[in-house]
Amino acid sequence: MPEKKPVKSDYGADAITVLEGLDPVRRRPGMYIGSTSVAGLHHLIWEVVDNSIDEAMAGYADVITVTMLKDGMVKVEDNGRGIPVEKHKITGLSALETVLTKLHAGGKFGGSGYKVSGGLHGVGVSVVNALSEYLRAEIHRDGHAWSQEYKRGIPQKKVTPIGVSQKTGTIITFKPDPAIFTETEFDWGKILDRLRQQSYLNKGIVMNVIDERADHSPKHYQFYFEGGIKSYIKALHRNQAVKNDTIFYCDKTMHDTRVEIALQYNDQYNETSLAFANNIHNPEGGTHLMGFKTALTRTLNSYARKHNLIKEKDENLTGEDVREGLTAVISVKIIDPQFEGQTKAKLGNAEVKTYVEQIFGETFNTFLEEHPKEAEAMMEKCLLSAQARLAARSARATILRKGALEGMTLPGKLADCSSRHPEECELYIVEGDSAGGSAKQGRNRKFQAILPLRGKILNVEKARLDKMLANNEIKNLVIALGTNIDDQLDLSKLRYHRVIIMTDADVDGAHIRTLLLTLFFRHFAQLITSGHVYIAQPPLYQIKKGVAVHYAYSDEEKVEIIKNLGGGIAEVVEQVGDDEEEGTEAEMKEAAEAKEKKSPKINIQRYKGLGEMNPEQLWETTMDPEKRIVKQVTVEDAALADKIFDMLMGDDVAPRKHFIQTHAKNVTNLDI
Repeated sequence: MPEKKPVKSDYGADAITVLEGLDPVRRRPGMYIGSTSVAGLHHLIWEVVDNSIDEAMAGYADVITVTMLKDGMVKVEDNGRGIPVEKHKITGLSALETVLTKLHAGGKFGGSGYKVSGGLHGVGVSVVNALSEYLRAEIHRDGHAWSQEYKRGIPQKKVTPIGVSQKTGTIITFKPDPAIFTETEFDWGKILDRLRQQSYLNKGIVMNVIDERADHSPKHYQFYFEGGIKSYIKALHRNQAVKNDTIFYCDKTMHDTRVEIALQYNDQYNETSLAFANNIHNPEGGTHLMGFKTALTRTLNSYARKHNLIKEKDENLTGEDVREGLTAVISVKIIDPQFEGQTKAKLGNAEVKTYVEQIFGETFNTFLEEHPKEAEAMMEKCLLSAQARLAARSARATILRKGALEGMTLPGKLADCSSRHPEECELYIVEGDSAGGSAKQGRNRKFQAILPLRGKILNVEKARLDKMLANNEIKNLVIALGTNIDDQLDLSKLRYHRVIIMTDADVDGAHIRTLLLTLFFRHFAQLITSGHVYIAQPPLYQIKKGVAVHYAYSDEEKVEIIKNLGGGIAEVVEQVGDDEEEGTEAEMKEAAEAKEKKSPKINIQRYKGLGEMNPEQLWETTMDPEKRIVKQVTVEDAALADKIFDMLMGDDVAPRKHFIQTHAKNVTNLDI
């Protein structure tokens, strides 16, 4: 474990630079933390932890502890230098209060604070303070301890000495404001995943994560990875067959920019390249990822030409060829990172591309020459990918040419909408012809299109593009969407801005939905990241009492509706599907009327499939934009999503079995 640097006296109040006040945060929190939903709630923890990690990156801290307390509070503690507490010469307040109440006030704007930092452009802890119902800061430095308390960003007292202390560091305890956030319950799994990732990115730091919320003994995890991002690659490749046993790794600095890269190939067809700048994940990549991809393609082509693995007349390997089955982590540490957007989705520093290209290109070339066995395994994977690409190109061209030349730009099964404005159009992908028929009759023809699927589509997790495009159901979907696929996907040609998966509420429906999500995640990822993919939520029950008809979308809602209708268990008549009573229509009507006169009962019909609904019911419950429930598909953590899709849809049975056994108790809607 690296030793902490001795505490330096030049980190004082003068290192804190003030740019502007705090008022805008509570009025427009989304500008600072992305949203006021679950993602924004957890962002508060990330911001406080980022400050502690900044201390660690500067060499002054090596232990960070995050504790989930009862009553919705969180405590983040580090053993860094502690935020300065003396008076700030510009604000006249203590440096601690300045940091906690002024936007863009911190040790990240020049001076002797931090060279490299993550955080939210220096606004992190002040934003957390503004959006917290309560916050307490406890500082240990210079042999003493101080504290200060806040409510919704307003200090309740001045910084107060609370005794002597032999340790150093900062402890921030806060409770998110329920008046700001739609949800205030923290997700333990999400916190573990994020802090585990930060431990990989900062080798040698001890990260403690404690959950004291339950009545039983606290849960305590400790993360420490001496291997850093090499350990991260190993974790991502758990349960996968790898091509090169030795993981490539480099860690070099050029012009104050530290470049750390690890990579390994597996036997799958998908690429996982995770880019980070100052420990912040950049899901849209940026200049560091561009530099990596350029150097990877150039270096492998150079090696292949040098060793006659590519003949002189043959074309070079493409970026697509060399990244099939690749898992890579690219982490850069920069003095002045320039991000595109407040949420830091993309790195914009132009010079970083050059630094990454040079450092990675040179070290990777040396690795290939010094590890001929590993190089051979990588090249074999890339050359096989190139052969598959040529076959897939032919298949893709055939599909698109067929659509254009035969005048059949859209598949015959598609019931298209009349509008030609993609922003108002919806495509329902429906399971089976029966549900497709109801959906076609019940839809609004102006803006709703229906594409019925026949059975289960191909599991694309186990298939290359040429095999995929030979599958009729997938081929029809590609043509209907109009965007093309994979690296040739053009989002501007998307014909429907809402693509809605509508399957039955049973095991088969769930399987088809998973197969479709796998297809979108692997080959239409931009549709998900741009917010175009949704899952329809058809009702589970129709509940009738007399002429009143209600629909329940969950068992809890069913119980509530029955309660509101004044129903008890004794007067509820359960029905499943259309198997109700036998007899002529007149006899059934007469019997029903007689029952109603005698004692009105609550009748419940459990919908097993969409085909059981008539067109009017399907419109009213699942397709009417005014009444329906649809869930937007998002990918918050691409690495975790990739891992889960690989586990659920891949070849290895053991991890899938373990996942099912672990989560079986959480299933609330199981049809047997």
